[in-house]
Amino acid sequence: MAIFIRQLTGIRFVAAFWVLLYHLQDPLDRIGVMDIPVLSDVIRVGRLGVDLFFALSGFIIAHTYLTRMGPRLSLGSAANFWWLRLARIYPVHFVMLNVAGLAVIAQVWITGVEKDRPWLNAWDYMRNLLLIQEWGPHPDRGWNVVAWSLSMEWLAYLFFPLLVLLLYLLHKRVPTPVLLLAWLAAMAPLLWRGSLTIDPYYTDLWGSVIRVLTEFTAGAITYLIVLRLIPAGASDPSPRVERVATAVTWLMPAVVVAAAVFLGRWTAAQSPLTLNDPDAEPLPPFFHLWLVPPLIIWIGALALSRHGQARWLGTDTLILGGVVSYSLYMTHLVWFGVWRAGMNAVGIESGPIYALSVVLAIAGSFVIAWLMWRIVEEPCRRWLRKLIGVKAVAPEETTADPDARREIKDS
Repeated sequence: MAIFIRQLTGIRFVAAFWVLLYHLQDPLDRIGVMDIPVLSDVIRVGRLGVDLFFALSGFIIAHTYLTRMGPRLSLGSAANFWWLRLARIYPVHFVMLNVAGLAVIAQVWITGVEKDRPWLNAWDYMRNLLLIQEWGPHPDRGWNVVAWSLSMEWLAYLFFPLLVLLLYLLHKRVPTPVLLLAWLAAMAPLLWRGSLTIDPYYTDLWGSVIRVLTEFTAGAITYLIVLRLIPAGASDPSPRVERVATAVTWLMPAVVVAAAVFLGRWTAAQSPLTLNDPDAEPLPPFFHLWLVPPLIIWIGALALSRHGQARWLGTDTLILGGVVSYSLYMTHLVWFGVWRAGMNAVGIESGPIYALSVVLAIAGSFVIAWLMWRIVEEPCRRWLRKLIGVKAVAPEETTADPDARREIKDS
């Protein structure tokens, strides 16, 4: 079933780029992009790219580890799993944690302006270092802000050796309708949390924990459902299932776009809060977590599809984008901060030169991401795998190395 890995790698790029555009809302507004109907509504809910990552991670990790870890609980296999996951996420996190801190210090030294940064202390640095900064009912984000999602991913990884026991039981013992009920049950806490109009960022009241655990679990169960739709011993679904799946790959994004437009214009979904920090991104509408289920269904449909979007997302260009997507996600916000500081220093805040600078900033984010992947992420991941005697690239993984042309890394 590794054939679906190609198009799911392309989803990683879509998710990362969606988040990138979300964090660029103010510059995009200045050059008129946010005046474009529909597009502005979709960008406004771009933080859902993180939710897409959470679900995709659950799907791919279930694919990779279901039969390896599922039959029984083993401390050795759990420790091996945790080490390999740290090898995947930690090197870039460590580098960007320190780069973010140095960037703040440099900004204060150059500008002489000292902002209130309550997170800039040794305790919060240690919490970020240990990837526990987002744990709890009222997390405070600082340093490299986007790393909050890594803290949540790490929490999901810690629970996975137990979750996979349940997944294996569902895979072996229950009929497909029960799997569907399990998927709905996994989604229920998320939809409940997404229905509250307390915090549009969904961080309070364990919002981040609810997001990652429900979406990771639903993504894993989606993989089990996909398995049921492919004949035993085959790598492809039946032509009928494939046709339906291909249709769903078009339907689900259309549902998300339509829902984003609706939420963007629904008065009850707009937060009354205002942000005092002019550098902070605009508030997303309430209820946007309702868009997560169709995104997860989209993942499952793409895994079963061999045409249309699946073929496009599986092209070499999109696969390369998917491979560097993690580095893109981890580096773009700090890079945009440096870019904003530079534009403020030269006094350019609008006009054609500013518009060109936005394009160059986006292009620069991809160059930085590729360099981070090439210099830090991939070499460190291979080295850390070798430390425990694991092959540099697992059979079900791939890389975008043009010389290797192997299949792509797990999510």
